[in-house]
Amino acid sequence: MSEESRQFPDSQVRMNNLPKLMGWTKSSYLLMSGFVLVVALIAYIWWPLAEEYLAYIDWEGKWWLYIDWLLIGIFLFMSLMIMARADIRRDAIIVFVGLAGGLVIESWGTQTEIWTYYTAERPPLWIIPAWPIASLSIDRMVKIGGKFLPGEESKFYKYAYWLTFIPFFALMLFFVWPTMDKSLTIMSVILVTFLLITPTDHRMAWVTFLMGSALGYFLERWGTTRLCWTYYTLEQPPLFAILAHGMAAVAFWRSARVMKLTIQKLKEILKLAPQKSL
Repeated sequence: MSEESRQFPDSQVRMNNLPKLMGWTKSSYLLMSGFVLVVALIAYIWWPLAEEYLAYIDWEGKWWLYIDWLLIGIFLFMSLMIMARADIRRDAIIVFVGLAGGLVIESWGTQTEIWTYYTAERPPLWIIPAWPIASLSIDRMVKIGGKFLPGEESKFYKYAYWLTFIPFFALMLFFVWPTMDKSLTIMSVILVTFLLITPTDHRMAWVTFLMGSALGYFLERWGTTRLCWTYYTLEQPPLFAILAHGMAAVAFWRSARVMKLTIQKLKEILKLAPQKSL
């Protein structure tokens, strides 16, 4: 053992146990590598956007006053979340649902002009990868936050579910009403209605909504105050936008659950199918 190791044995032990304490697995490093790769590709493909932002920073002066610390904080938090208890086989479904769902949501919002991006893209492709990253983060938040809440389905969760989602639905109707003549908005309202009246797990739905909204606040706070995207109400951000992240998280969770059951059924069918003799 080196002299330095003998001097700081506790620190070395803590560092060696850090991956275990943080819940990092082999899949964690794979997911993080993919996350960094996506960010690098976005920066490369849309470099003029990054260059425009960097131009505002006075690198010869007090540059730390120009750094977007909120964005860095969100990036670090989501990085830690997606690495915690990662399982690439299970997370692959979450990523797929996040990509597909994010594309649908962004298409709805930008096509109906409920919100617009400063690049005027409808929707911008560079924002789509943010949805599966957020979905993975919320998945981890639900697992961590759920440990501090009663673990069984109870009347509390049933009451909490309806007392949360009924006001949200009313708020949604009020917020999207100017675009109710659009087919995409009508389809969105029908989908949300279906999800609300068919709760499969009151506890899971409520906790997912809570965690999705919590993360949504910081995402919306960053995006609207930096004018990356703007809602037609010009609020920074509107309450509906924050809670909509919670509703999207519930929709993604339900979709991922259906996909898992479908894959499981297909595996059972293929396993029971008679093998053709050679």
